[in-house]
Amino acid sequence: MKRILGPLLLIVLVVGVGIAIFLSVREQADSRRVITVRGLIGSEKIEFFQDPDVIKALRKGGLEVEVEKAGSRQIATSFDLEQYDFVFPAGVPAAEKIRREQGVSQSYDVFFTPMAIASWKPIADLLQANGLVKDQGGYYTLDMARFIETFAAAKRWSDLPDNDAYGVNKRILISSTDVRTSNSAAMYLSLASFVANNNSVVQTDGEVNQLLPLMTNLFLEQGFVENSSAVPFTDYQIMGMGKAPLVMIYEAQFIAMAAAPDGGMQPEMVLIYPEPTLFTKHLLIPLGEGGEQLGQLLQEDPDLQRLAIEYGFRNQDVAYFREFTKDKQLSLPNNLVNVIEPPSYEVLEGMIQSIERAYQ
Repeated sequence: MKRILGPLLLIVLVVGVGIAIFLSVREQADSRRVITVRGLIGSEKIEFFQDPDVIKALRKGGLEVEVEKAGSRQIATSFDLEQYDFVFPAGVPAAEKIRREQGVSQSYDVFFTPMAIASWKPIADLLQANGLVKDQGGYYTLDMARFIETFAAAKRWSDLPDNDAYGVNKRILISSTDVRTSNSAAMYLSLASFVANNNSVVQTDGEVNQLLPLMTNLFLEQGFVENSSAVPFTDYQIMGMGKAPLVMIYEAQFIAMAAAPDGGMQPEMVLIYPEPTLFTKHLLIPLGEGGEQLGQLLQEDPDLQRLAIEYGFRNQDVAYFREFTKDKQLSLPNNLVNVIEPPSYEVLEGMIQSIERAYQ
Protein backbone atom coordinates (compact mmCIF):
# COMPACT_ATOMS: atom_id res chain seq x y z
CA MET A 1 0.00 0.00 0.00
CA LYS A 2 2.80 2.40 0.94
CA ARG A 3 4.49 1.62 -2.40
CA ILE A 4 1.35 2.84 -4.18
CA LEU A 5 0.64 5.90 -2.01
CA GLY A 6 4.17 7.26 -2.27
CA PRO A 7 4.14 7.74 -6.05
CA LEU A 8 0.53 9.05 -5.95
CA LEU A 9 1.42 11.70 -3.38
CA LEU A 10 4.41 12.69 -5.46
CA ILE A 11 2.21 13.05 -8.54
CA VAL A 12 -0.31 15.17 -6.58
CA LEU A 13 2.51 17.36 -5.26
CA VAL A 14 3.98 17.85 -8.73
CA VAL A 15 0.58 18.65 -10.23
CA GLY A 16 -0.14 21.10 -7.40
CA VAL A 17 3.16 22.87 -7.88
CA GLY A 18 2.56 22.98 -11.62
CA ILE A 19 -0.89 24.55 -11.19
CA ALA A 20 0.50 27.12 -8.76
CA ILE A 21 3.26 28.04 -11.20
CA PHE A 22 0.76 28.26 -14.05
CA LEU A 23 -1.58 30.54 -12.08
CA SER A 24 1.30 32.72 -10.96
CA VAL A 25 2.59 33.06 -14.52
CA ARG A 26 -0.91 33.83 -15.82
CA GLU A 27 -1.46 36.43 -13.09
CA GLN A 28 1.82 38.10 -13.97
CA ALA A 29 0.95 38.01 -17.66
CA ASP A 30 -2.48 39.52 -16.95
CA SER A 31 -0.83 42.22 -14.86
CA ARG A 32 1.53 43.04 -17.71
CA ARG A 33 -1.39 43.30 -20.13
CA VAL A 34 -3.22 45.87 -17.96
CA ILE A 35 -2.29 49.45 -18.83
CA THR A 36 -3.07 52.56 -16.82
CA VAL A 37 -4.94 55.41 -18.49
CA ARG A 38 -5.56 58.81 -16.95
CA GLY A 39 -8.43 61.13 -17.73
CA LEU A 40 -10.50 64.18 -16.84
CA ILE A 41 -14.22 63.54 -16.35
CA GLY A 42 -17.34 65.43 -15.35
CA SER A 43 -18.34 65.01 -11.69
CA GLU A 44 -21.57 63.19 -12.63
CA LYS A 45 -19.52 60.15 -13.72
CA ILE A 46 -17.15 59.88 -10.75
CA GLU A 47 -19.19 57.29 -8.85
CA PHE A 48 -19.45 55.13 -11.97
CA PHE A 49 -15.67 54.97 -12.34
CA GLN A 50 -15.24 54.28 -8.61
CA ASP A 51 -17.64 51.33 -8.62
CA PRO A 52 -15.81 48.04 -7.86
CA ASP A 53 -17.72 46.20 -10.61
CA VAL A 54 -16.77 48.86 -13.15
CA ILE A 55 -13.12 48.71 -12.05
CA LYS A 56 -13.22 44.92 -12.39
CA ALA A 57 -14.80 45.06 -15.87
CA LEU A 58 -12.27 47.65 -17.03
CA ARG A 59 -9.40 45.60 -15.68
CA LYS A 60 -10.78 42.54 -17.47
CA GLY A 61 -10.58 44.65 -20.62
CA GLY A 62 -6.94 45.46 -19.88
CA LEU A 63 -7.31 48.91 -18.32
CA GLU A 64 -6.65 50.55 -14.99
CA VAL A 65 -8.43 53.92 -15.16
CA GLU A 66 -7.42 56.91 -13.04
CA VAL A 67 -9.78 59.90 -13.16
CA GLU A 68 -9.91 63.49 -11.98
CA LYS A 69 -13.18 65.43 -11.93
CA ALA A 70 -13.74 68.93 -13.25
CA GLY A 71 -16.54 71.01 -14.70
CA SER A 72 -17.08 70.38 -18.40
CA ARG A 73 -16.38 73.98 -19.36
CA GLN A 74 -13.21 73.86 -17.23
CA ILE A 75 -12.09 70.73 -19.06
CA ALA A 76 -12.54 72.56 -22.36
CA THR A 77 -10.81 75.78 -21.32
CA SER A 78 -8.63 75.50 -18.23
CA PHE A 79 -6.46 72.36 -18.37
CA ASP A 80 -3.26 71.29 -20.09
CA LEU A 81 -4.61 68.15 -21.73
CA GLU A 82 -1.22 66.78 -22.81
CA GLN A 83 -0.89 64.92 -19.51
CA TYR A 84 -4.12 62.96 -20.02
CA ASP A 85 -5.03 59.92 -22.12
CA PHE A 86 -8.67 60.92 -22.48
CA VAL A 87 -11.24 63.53 -21.50
CA PHE A 88 -14.88 62.72 -20.81
CA PRO A 89 -16.93 65.92 -20.43
CA ALA A 90 -20.69 66.22 -20.42
CA GLY A 91 -22.26 67.92 -23.40
CA VAL A 92 -21.53 68.16 -27.11
CA PRO A 93 -20.42 71.84 -27.21
CA ALA A 94 -17.48 71.32 -24.83
CA ALA A 95 -16.57 68.01 -26.47
CA GLU A 96 -16.53 69.51 -29.96
CA LYS A 97 -14.28 72.36 -28.84
CA ILE A 98 -11.81 69.88 -27.36
CA ARG A 99 -11.88 67.74 -30.49
CA ARG A 100 -11.12 70.69 -32.73
CA GLU A 101 -8.36 72.12 -30.58
CA GLN A 102 -6.69 68.74 -30.00
CA GLY A 103 -7.01 67.70 -33.64
CA VAL A 104 -8.91 64.52 -32.70
CA SER A 105 -11.26 63.09 -35.31
CA GLN A 106 -12.56 60.19 -33.21
CA SER A 107 -14.90 60.34 -30.24
CA TYR A 108 -17.03 57.72 -28.50
CA ASP A 109 -20.72 58.36 -27.88
CA VAL A 110 -20.82 56.28 -24.71
CA PHE A 111 -24.12 57.24 -23.10
CA PHE A 112 -26.55 60.13 -22.67
CA THR A 113 -29.12 61.51 -20.25
CA PRO A 114 -31.95 64.01 -20.68
CA MET A 115 -32.08 67.16 -18.58
CA ALA A 116 -34.77 67.03 -15.92
CA ILE A 117 -35.94 68.86 -12.81
CA ALA A 118 -35.95 67.25 -9.38
CA SER A 119 -38.97 68.39 -7.40
CA TRP A 120 -41.65 67.39 -4.91
CA LYS A 121 -45.23 66.28 -5.40
CA PRO A 122 -46.77 69.28 -3.54
CA ILE A 123 -44.73 71.64 -5.75
CA ALA A 124 -45.66 69.77 -8.93
CA ASP A 125 -49.35 69.75 -7.97
CA LEU A 126 -49.23 73.49 -7.21
CA LEU A 127 -47.62 74.23 -10.58
CA GLN A 128 -50.14 71.96 -12.28
CA ALA A 129 -53.00 73.91 -10.69
CA ASN A 130 -51.46 77.08 -12.13
CA GLY A 131 -51.06 75.72 -15.65
CA LEU A 132 -47.27 75.29 -15.70
CA VAL A 133 -47.01 71.53 -15.23
CA LYS A 134 -48.82 68.44 -16.52
CA ASP A 135 -49.04 65.09 -14.74
CA GLN A 136 -48.00 62.37 -17.21
CA GLY A 137 -48.65 59.46 -14.85
CA GLY A 138 -45.54 58.81 -12.82
CA TYR A 139 -43.65 61.86 -13.99
CA TYR A 140 -44.46 65.46 -14.93
CA THR A 141 -43.68 67.88 -17.76
CA LEU A 142 -43.03 71.61 -17.38
CA ASP A 143 -44.18 74.09 -20.01
CA MET A 144 -40.90 75.98 -20.40
CA ALA A 145 -42.50 78.87 -22.26
CA ARG A 146 -44.96 79.43 -19.39
CA PHE A 147 -42.14 79.11 -16.89
CA ILE A 148 -39.97 81.71 -18.69
CA GLU A 149 -42.97 84.08 -18.78
CA THR A 150 -43.53 83.53 -15.07
CA PHE A 151 -39.87 84.20 -14.27
CA ALA A 152 -39.73 87.29 -16.50
CA ALA A 153 -42.76 88.67 -14.65
CA ALA A 154 -40.82 88.29 -11.35
CA LYS A 155 -43.55 86.10 -9.89
CA ARG A 156 -43.07 84.76 -6.39
CA TRP A 157 -44.38 81.51 -4.94
CA SER A 158 -46.69 83.52 -2.68
CA ASP A 159 -48.27 85.08 -5.80
CA LEU A 160 -49.72 81.75 -6.91
CA PRO A 161 -53.41 81.39 -6.00
CA ASP A 162 -54.60 78.58 -3.73
CA ASN A 163 -51.05 78.05 -2.53
CA ASP A 164 -51.15 75.96 0.64
CA ALA A 165 -48.04 73.95 -0.27
CA TYR A 166 -45.24 76.51 -0.56
CA GLY A 167 -46.40 79.99 0.36
CA VAL A 168 -42.95 81.58 0.61
CA ASN A 169 -42.00 85.02 -0.65
CA LYS A 170 -39.22 83.81 -2.97
CA ARG A 171 -38.87 84.12 -6.74
CA ILE A 172 -40.15 81.17 -8.74
CA LEU A 173 -36.96 79.86 -10.31
CA ILE A 174 -35.05 76.69 -11.07
CA SER A 175 -31.86 76.13 -9.10
CA SER A 176 -28.85 75.09 -11.15
CA THR A 177 -25.10 74.79 -10.96
CA ASP A 178 -22.66 77.57 -11.87
CA VAL A 179 -23.01 78.35 -15.59
CA ARG A 180 -19.37 79.50 -15.61
CA THR A 181 -18.09 75.99 -14.93
CA SER A 182 -20.78 73.33 -15.22
CA ASN A 183 -22.41 71.64 -18.19
CA SER A 184 -25.79 71.12 -16.53
CA ALA A 185 -26.14 74.89 -16.09
CA ALA A 186 -24.97 75.45 -19.68
CA MET A 187 -27.69 73.05 -20.84
CA TYR A 188 -30.23 75.01 -18.78
CA LEU A 189 -29.02 78.18 -20.52
CA SER A 190 -29.32 76.44 -23.90
CA LEU A 191 -32.88 75.39 -23.16
CA ALA A 192 -34.02 78.72 -21.72
CA SER A 193 -32.47 80.71 -24.56
CA PHE A 194 -34.17 78.48 -27.16
CA VAL A 195 -37.60 79.06 -25.61
CA ALA A 196 -37.04 82.80 -25.11
CA ASN A 197 -35.83 83.07 -28.72
CA ASN A 198 -39.24 82.07 -30.13
CA ASN A 199 -38.38 78.37 -30.06
CA SER A 200 -35.25 78.79 -32.16
CA VAL A 201 -31.63 77.92 -31.43
CA VAL A 202 -29.71 81.13 -30.72
CA GLN A 203 -27.31 81.85 -33.61
CA THR A 204 -26.52 85.56 -33.93
CA ASP A 205 -25.02 88.32 -31.80
CA GLY A 206 -28.26 90.25 -32.14
CA GLU A 207 -30.26 87.39 -30.65
CA VAL A 208 -27.72 86.99 -27.84
CA ASN A 209 -27.85 90.69 -26.96
CA GLN A 210 -31.63 90.68 -26.91
CA LEU A 211 -31.84 87.65 -24.63
CA LEU A 212 -28.90 88.40 -22.37
CA PRO A 213 -30.64 90.42 -19.60
CA LEU A 214 -33.20 87.67 -19.02
CA MET A 215 -30.64 84.84 -19.29
CA THR A 216 -28.31 86.62 -16.85
CA ASN A 217 -31.11 87.00 -14.31
CA LEU A 218 -31.88 83.27 -14.48
CA PHE A 219 -28.53 82.70 -12.82
CA LEU A 220 -27.85 85.86 -10.80
CA GLU A 221 -31.22 85.60 -9.06
CA GLN A 222 -30.19 82.21 -7.66
CA GLY A 223 -27.49 83.73 -5.48
CA PHE A 224 -24.60 81.44 -4.62
CA VAL A 225 -24.33 78.42 -6.93
CA GLU A 226 -22.12 75.33 -6.88
CA ASN A 227 -19.57 74.19 -9.47
CA SER A 228 -20.59 70.53 -9.39
CA SER A 229 -23.91 68.99 -10.42
CA ALA A 230 -23.66 66.65 -7.42
CA VAL A 231 -24.01 69.39 -4.77
CA PRO A 232 -27.43 70.90 -5.67
CA PHE A 233 -28.81 67.38 -5.97
CA THR A 234 -27.43 66.50 -2.54
CA ASP A 235 -29.15 69.62 -1.16
CA TYR A 236 -32.37 68.39 -2.76
CA GLN A 237 -31.99 65.00 -1.08
CA ILE A 238 -30.97 66.23 2.36
CA MET A 239 -32.47 69.71 2.85
CA GLY A 240 -35.79 69.04 1.20
CA MET A 241 -38.46 71.17 -0.42
CA GLY A 242 -37.74 74.35 1.55
CA LYS A 243 -34.22 74.66 0.14
CA ALA A 244 -34.72 73.07 -3.25
CA PRO A 245 -38.25 73.11 -4.71
CA LEU A 246 -37.01 72.91 -8.34
CA VAL A 247 -33.48 71.75 -9.22
CA MET A 248 -32.09 71.32 -12.73
CA ILE A 249 -30.40 67.90 -12.82
CA TYR A 250 -29.48 65.04 -15.11
CA GLU A 251 -32.17 62.35 -15.23
CA ALA A 252 -29.38 59.86 -14.44
CA GLN A 253 -28.92 61.38 -10.97
CA PHE A 254 -32.55 60.73 -10.03
CA ILE A 255 -32.48 57.16 -11.37
CA ALA A 256 -29.24 56.37 -9.53
CA MET A 257 -30.73 57.70 -6.29
CA ALA A 258 -33.88 55.63 -6.71
CA ALA A 259 -31.86 52.52 -7.55
CA ALA A 260 -29.42 52.72 -4.65
CA PRO A 261 -30.44 50.84 -1.47
CA ASP A 262 -29.45 53.83 0.66
CA GLY A 263 -29.99 56.50 -2.01
CA GLY A 264 -32.37 58.58 0.09
CA MET A 265 -35.44 58.29 -2.16
CA GLN A 266 -38.54 59.74 -0.49
CA PRO A 267 -42.19 59.13 -1.51
CA GLU A 268 -42.85 62.81 -2.39
CA MET A 269 -39.83 63.17 -4.68
CA VAL A 270 -40.86 63.54 -8.33
CA LEU A 271 -39.20 64.10 -11.67
CA ILE A 272 -40.29 66.89 -14.01
CA TYR A 273 -39.10 67.03 -17.62
CA PRO A 274 -38.83 70.46 -19.23
CA GLU A 275 -40.79 70.66 -22.45
CA PRO A 276 -38.92 71.00 -24.67
CA THR A 277 -35.87 69.34 -23.16
CA LEU A 278 -32.46 68.37 -24.46
CA PHE A 279 -30.06 65.46 -24.10
CA THR A 280 -26.65 65.71 -22.56
CA LYS A 281 -24.39 63.38 -24.49
CA HIS A 282 -21.30 62.07 -22.75
CA LEU A 283 -18.61 61.90 -25.41
CA LEU A 284 -15.27 60.32 -24.56
CA ILE A 285 -12.45 61.96 -26.51
CA PRO A 286 -9.27 59.87 -26.75
CA LEU A 287 -5.96 61.69 -26.54
CA GLY A 288 -3.87 58.53 -26.98
CA GLU A 289 -4.09 54.79 -27.60
CA GLY A 290 -5.20 54.07 -24.03
CA GLY A 291 -8.06 56.53 -24.41
CA GLU A 292 -9.13 54.87 -27.66
CA GLN A 293 -9.11 51.47 -25.96
CA LEU A 294 -11.24 52.85 -23.12
CA GLY A 295 -13.72 54.46 -25.51
CA GLN A 296 -14.19 51.23 -27.43
CA LEU A 297 -14.59 49.24 -24.21
CA LEU A 298 -17.21 51.57 -22.71
CA GLN A 299 -19.13 51.69 -25.98
CA GLU A 300 -19.06 47.98 -26.81
CA ASP A 301 -18.68 45.93 -23.62
CA PRO A 302 -22.16 44.67 -22.58
CA ASP A 303 -21.25 44.47 -18.88
CA LEU A 304 -20.10 48.09 -18.82
CA GLN A 305 -23.18 49.16 -20.77
CA ARG A 306 -25.43 47.54 -18.15
CA LEU A 307 -23.41 49.03 -15.29
CA ALA A 308 -23.81 52.50 -16.85
CA ILE A 309 -27.58 51.98 -16.92
CA GLU A 310 -27.48 51.07 -13.23
CA TYR A 311 -26.03 54.54 -12.67
CA GLY A 312 -29.00 56.03 -14.51
CA PHE A 313 -27.48 56.65 -17.94
CA ARG A 314 -29.24 55.74 -21.17
CA ASN A 315 -27.34 53.97 -23.97
CA GLN A 316 -27.85 51.55 -26.83
CA ASP A 317 -29.14 48.78 -24.53
CA VAL A 318 -32.69 50.14 -24.51
CA ALA A 319 -34.23 46.86 -23.37
CA TYR A 320 -32.13 46.68 -20.22
CA PHE A 321 -32.78 50.35 -19.39
CA ARG A 322 -36.53 49.72 -19.49
CA GLU A 323 -36.18 46.49 -17.51
CA PHE A 324 -33.96 48.12 -14.88
CA THR A 325 -36.12 51.23 -14.33
CA LYS A 326 -39.30 49.13 -14.23
CA ASP A 327 -37.70 46.88 -11.61
CA LYS A 328 -36.94 50.00 -9.54
CA GLN A 329 -40.60 51.05 -9.90
CA LEU A 330 -39.74 54.17 -11.86
CA SER A 331 -42.22 55.47 -14.40
CA LEU A 332 -40.16 57.32 -17.02
CA PRO A 333 -40.78 58.36 -20.63
CA ASN A 334 -39.42 55.72 -22.98
CA ASN A 335 -39.06 58.24 -25.77
CA LEU A 336 -38.78 62.00 -25.39
CA VAL A 337 -40.07 63.60 -28.58
CA ASN A 338 -39.79 67.35 -27.98
CA VAL A 339 -35.98 67.50 -27.85
CA ILE A 340 -33.81 70.40 -29.04
CA GLU A 341 -30.11 70.91 -29.76
CA PRO A 342 -27.88 73.36 -27.86
CA PRO A 343 -26.29 76.32 -29.65
CA SER A 344 -22.84 76.00 -31.18
CA TYR A 345 -19.91 76.14 -28.77
CA GLU A 346 -19.00 79.67 -29.88
CA VAL A 347 -22.51 81.08 -29.31
CA LEU A 348 -22.97 79.27 -26.00
CA GLU A 349 -19.51 80.33 -24.80
CA GLY A 350 -20.28 83.93 -25.78
CA MET A 351 -23.41 83.93 -23.63
CA ILE A 352 -21.58 82.34 -20.71
CA GLN A 353 -18.76 84.88 -20.90
CA SER A 354 -21.28 87.73 -20.85
CA ILE A 355 -22.99 86.25 -17.78
CA GLU A 356 -19.56 85.80 -16.21
CA ARG A 357 -18.86 89.52 -16.62
CA ALA A 358 -22.19 90.28 -14.92
CA TYR A 359 -21.08 88.24 -11.91
CA GLN A 360 -17.86 90.21 -11.74
